[in-house]
Amino acid sequence: MDKLGLALFWDVYRELLTDTQKDICDMYFNLDLTVSEIAEEKDISRQAVSECVGACKKQLSRLEDSLGFVKRLAEAEKVAYELAREISAAEEKYAEVLPATFKEELSGILGRYSGKE
Repeated sequence: MDKLGLALFWDVYRELLTDTQKDICDMYFNLDLTVSEIAEEKDISRQAVSECVGACKKQLSRLEDSLGFVKRLAEAEKVAYELAREISAAEEKYAEVLPATFKEELSGILGRYSGKE
């Protein structure tokens, strides 16, 4: 599993991990600490940290395999992008016949959902 995929799984499923798993994996994934640094900070063995991180990776992957939320989010984002693209194209095509208030409203909607408002 690549780091980006793991980061997405982490964002979606981390609340399903134990507090200890969340704490150790947060240090590993987000704070970019090494296994040795985490072991020293938590006063546990490097092996315990390594096993925890490995177990979390497997659990996050299993959760995605079972639930598929990350895949569904990616598909929804793709659909939203395509809709925004098609609406923008239609707006340009019919710009001269659309009422100004409608164009403003449409631009506002597209801006809200594309993050460009």
